[in-house]
Amino acid sequence: MREAALRGAAVPRPPARDARLDTLRGVLQLVIFASHSYGSFVGAWLIPAAWGFSDSSEQFLFLSGLALGSVFSRKRARDGFRVALLDLGLRIVRLWRTHLVVFSGFALMVLGVSLLLGMPGEVQRMGFGHLLSDPLRGFAGAAVLLYQPNFHEILPVFIWCMLLLPGFVLLLARFGAVALVVPVALWAAVQVRGWDLPSLGGTAIGFNPLAWQILFMTGAWLGRRTLFGAGPLPGGRWLTAGALVVVAGGLWFRLLDHGFLAGGAPDLGGWIAKDSLGGLRLLHAAATAWLAVRLLPAAAAAIWKRPLSRALGRVGRHSLAVFCVGLFLSYAAATLFRSTGHSWNPMHPFLLDALLVGGGSLLLAGFAHRLDRSPVAAHPTPAARSAA
Repeated sequence: MREAALRGAAVPRPPARDARLDTLRGVLQLVIFASHSYGSFVGAWLIPAAWGFSDSSEQFLFLSGLALGSVFSRKRARDGFRVALLDLGLRIVRLWRTHLVVFSGFALMVLGVSLLLGMPGEVQRMGFGHLLSDPLRGFAGAAVLLYQPNFHEILPVFIWCMLLLPGFVLLLARFGAVALVVPVALWAAVQVRGWDLPSLGGTAIGFNPLAWQILFMTGAWLGRRTLFGAGPLPGGRWLTAGALVVVAGGLWFRLLDHGFLAGGAPDLGGWIAKDSLGGLRLLHAAATAWLAVRLLPAAAAAIWKRPLSRALGRVGRHSLAVFCVGLFLSYAAATLFRSTGHSWNPMHPFLLDALLVGGGSLLLAGFAHRLDRSPVAAHPTPAARSAA
């Protein structure tokens, strides 16, 4: 469709902000914080990855694609491709800048822990040795998103996916759902041929963007589809039944893996690999997302008006800022767990979990509340309102 014809067509209204999605993002954000607090009981046992093949990262990337696909498609319909591209470019620059700021601050924090707590191997263990030995090349590697120390693998995959979004939206406008062949083919190439991006500084690419983009692009397709008034996906009952089977299979595997059921868990290897988004992991993530949609009907909207849901919604609305602060808090928690020799037995009845993971979650919720009451949040600009 030509740009002139697109601008002349009726511009779809922006979808109303769904409080349920904000609440879900808030839950996912706190789960990510807990999972990064290595050594905690919550981070080991009370997160989705402990009872299935996938975790919160898949859902977060999918929801981001859902939102940005809708925003970009509407701006393209209203203002043309160039304006939509400029708006997305500014978002990418802001996220890239945030990535570098967090990377730099985190490196200083790791160096401080190494020096102040007498942990000489901490810098190497966290993957910042390359930066310390060659600061210029280390920072340049982070700038091109290919140097990824621990805790710094997730923001680059968001940036890569945002860079791929405009081309994919053009394919959707031209070919409709057939355009999904492209992200599927890229994901398949990772699984079959082992495609990956080169890594720098002795680190590995934590989330291979050639594979993980399939979640973002699927979300973008659904967001655009909903924006232009398409009906629900066909075969809802069969999809729900299949999703239940997949989720049950993931639970069965984890019960075997944890020793709660007799017999050893099968070796699924690459099928559930996180870096390459293995097939069963992808299927489980899709099944979980589908069940969440089916189990959170609009009729239950009153639930999302309760105080806890509102607090989680605030965390979800400010998920990027909360995520960044959560990285520092979770590393601090993980360091305290490790330095105190915390282990799970009757002598340690979850006290540190309550203090560190529980207290950290409350701090993040308070931080989101403070952001929500800021003048910018209370009186958003027109651009911010349209993005929301």
